[in-house]
Amino acid sequence: MEFASFLTSLCTSFVIFVVLMLLFTWLSRKPGNEVVYYPNRIFRGLDPWEGRRMTRNPVAWIGEALRASEADVIAVAGVDAAVYLVFLCSVLGILVLSGILLLPVLLPVAATDHNLKLSAQSNSNGTFTNLDKLAMGNIQEQSPRLWACILGTYWVSFVTFFVLWKAYKHVNNIRSAAKPNSLRTPEDFAVLVRDIPRAPKGQTVKDHVDLYFKSLHPDTFYRSMVITDNKKVNKIWEELEGYRKKLARAEVVYEESKTASKPDGTRPTNRTGFLGLIGSKVDSIDHCNEKIKELLPKLEAEQKVTLEEKQQHAALIFFNSRPAAVSAAQTLHAQMVDTWIVMEAPEPRQLIWTNLPKKFYERQIRQYVIYGIVFLTVFFYMIPIVFISSLTTLANLRRLLPFLKHIVDKPAIKTILEAYLPQIALIVFMALLPTLLMFLSKAEGIPSQSHVVRATSGKYFYFIIFNVFLGVTISGSLIDSLKTILNHPKQIVPLLGASLPGSATFFLTFVALKFFVGYGLELSRLVPLVIFHLKKKFLCKTEAEVKEAWAPGDFSYGTRVPNDMLIMTVVLCYSVIAPLIIPFGVVYFSLGWLIARNQALKVYIPSYESFGRMWPHMHVRVLAALVIYQITMLGYISLKKFLYAPFIVPLPILSVVFAYICNKRFYRAFANTSLEVACQNLKETSNLESVYTAFIPPSLMPEKLDDGNQFEGAQSQPSRPTAV
Repeated sequence: MEFASFLTSLCTSFVIFVVLMLLFTWLSRKPGNEVVYYPNRIFRGLDPWEGRRMTRNPVAWIGEALRASEADVIAVAGVDAAVYLVFLCSVLGILVLSGILLLPVLLPVAATDHNLKLSAQSNSNGTFTNLDKLAMGNIQEQSPRLWACILGTYWVSFVTFFVLWKAYKHVNNIRSAAKPNSLRTPEDFAVLVRDIPRAPKGQTVKDHVDLYFKSLHPDTFYRSMVITDNKKVNKIWEELEGYRKKLARAEVVYEESKTASKPDGTRPTNRTGFLGLIGSKVDSIDHCNEKIKELLPKLEAEQKVTLEEKQQHAALIFFNSRPAAVSAAQTLHAQMVDTWIVMEAPEPRQLIWTNLPKKFYERQIRQYVIYGIVFLTVFFYMIPIVFISSLTTLANLRRLLPFLKHIVDKPAIKTILEAYLPQIALIVFMALLPTLLMFLSKAEGIPSQSHVVRATSGKYFYFIIFNVFLGVTISGSLIDSLKTILNHPKQIVPLLGASLPGSATFFLTFVALKFFVGYGLELSRLVPLVIFHLKKKFLCKTEAEVKEAWAPGDFSYGTRVPNDMLIMTVVLCYSVIAPLIIPFGVVYFSLGWLIARNQALKVYIPSYESFGRMWPHMHVRVLAALVIYQITMLGYISLKKFLYAPFIVPLPILSVVFAYICNKRFYRAFANTSLEVACQNLKETSNLESVYTAFIPPSLMPEKLDDGNQFEGAQSQPSRPTAV
C-alpha cells in the first residue's frame, strides 16, 4: 500500500470517529433515545440523568467512565464485565511497557540502516515507502543491529509474563471478594449431577437419587429435582405465551381505535392460516382467549405427564448450606468415572436443559466430532478468506472486471479503494462465522450458557488467528505455502518470518479501521438506534414489545474477546518487526477500555454471571499469541542469516512453563469455589424453597401458585426445614 493510501485511511477513519462521537453527544440527549444509550440504568429503575448534568461536551462521557470505580462496575455490570476490563487494561499495559523500550530503540536502529535502498538498487523493480524504512526489513542481513530485535523479543515476553501474573492475582482477588459478598443466589445451594445410573426395579429416578444422596449427605441434603424431557411441554407453553402476547397486542390496538366519534372502536381481526396471510378471518381478541382457555388444561396435563413419566438421568441436588453444596461439588461420589458425575450448578438462567441428560460417552464423542468439524472448518475456510483478500486487490479487480479499469485507475478512487476495500471485505466475511461456532459449541453437550460462550470464544480465537492473521499474511502464495508446510513442516517458521513484513501496512490500516470506525459505531449506537425506532414505529404496540425492542443484551464475549485477541496478536507479532504499530495498539485498547467501561455502566445488561470464569481462557490465549509472536521472530531473524537467532528458542519454552505454573497456582480456584470463600458471610438466612423454585423451568411452573402439590413427579419432598 502506498503511503498516501495509508494516510488517507488513517485520517478518514479518525474523522469518522469524531463525527460518530459528536453524533453520540447529540443523539443521547434527545428525548426518546435514553432507552438506547442508558438502558442499564433504566433497567435498574434509575433516571438516566440522576446525579449528572446534561452537557454538550462531546468528551464528558470519558470523565464519567474514569470516575467510576471497579466496585461500581461490579455492582452494575457484574464480575464478568470487570474481568473483561481487566483483560483490556492488561493488554494495554503490555503494549505501553513494551513501547517504552521498543519505540525509542528500534525505530532509530531501523531508520539508520540501508537494506531497502540497497535492494532497490540491485533490483530495478524494487520499491519501498517511507513506512518501510521504519521497520526491521531495513536492517541488512547478518547485521549486529539484529541484537536489538532479539533483546526486544525478550523484553516483550517478560513484560507479558509480569503483567499477566499481576492480572491473574487481581482477578482471583476480585472473584474471591465478590462471591461471598454477592446476594445469596440459588446456585450457591445446588449441584448438578449427571450420568445417573439406571434405577433399580420398582424405583423412579427421583427415588433413586433421593436415596443415594440422603445416604451420602444425611445432615445437609435438602431435596432433589430430576431433569425431565420438556420438549413437548415447552412447545405447548411457547404456543400459550405466544397467544398471550397476541392478546395483549390486540387489546392495545382495540383501545387505540376508540375515538370520540367512534367510542366503541374497531375490534382487530386476523387470519388463522400461515403467517396470518391465509385462512378464515377471526376476531383477534376472542380467538386468543379461546386458544388460551384451550391450551391451559392441555399444558397442565402435559406437565403432569412430563414430571411423572419423562424423567431423565440427570438431576439438581439442593443442600441446606453453601459450604455443603461446595463440598459435594468437589467430592468424588462414585468409583466409576462415568456415573454420578457431580459439579457446581450453573445459574438457573444459564442452564441448557436439553444438554443435561446427555451421557458421559456421548458427550466425549460429540466433543471429538465437533473438534474435527472445527478443524476442517478452520482449514477450508482459509480458502475463501484468502480468495477474498486477493480478489479485492486493485490488480485483480482490473483483471476480473475490465469494465472497472477506467474507474479504479482514477487517483482519488484508487486511494480510497486501496485504503478500505480489503479490510471491509475481511470484516464482513468474518461476521458470518460466530453463529455457526455457537451452534457447534452447544452441540458438544455443554450444560451452561457461559461455558458455551467460553467454548465459542476459544474456537473463534483460533479460527481468526489461522484464517485472518495467517491467511492474510501468506495469501500471496497460499497453495505454494500449504505445499511447503505439508512437505517440509520445519519451513513454517521461516515462512512466517518471510511473510509478515509484507503485510505490515495492511494490518496498520486494519487496526486503525477497527478502533476508529468500530469503536465509533459502538459508542454512537447508530445501528441499534435506527432499529429501535423502526420497531417502535411499525411493530411495537405493548410496553413489553417496546422493552424487547430496546433491550441491549450483554457484551457478547464469545465474539468480542477473540476480536480483541486478534488485534493483540497482530500488534505483538509486529511490535519488533514494525514498532510503529504499537501506538495503534495502545489507542485501540485504551479506547476499547474507555468505551467498554461506559457501555458496562450505562448500556449492556448481563445475561449471566460466571464470576470471571472467562479469565483463565483469556490468559491462555494471550500466552498462545505470545508463542506465535516468539516463533515468528525466530523465523524472521533466522531469515536475516543472523548467527545468534537460536537465542530466541528458550522463549516459547518459558511461555509454556509460565502457563503451567499459573494453571497450577490459580486455575483450581476458578474451576471450583473454595471452601474458604463459601464459608464467608454465612450469617444471612436463605429460603431454600425459593432457591428450589428458581430452578423450575417456566414451562413446568403451575399456573396457580396454590396448585403446586399436583406437580410432584420429579420433585422430591424437602427433608430439612426451608430456612437455615
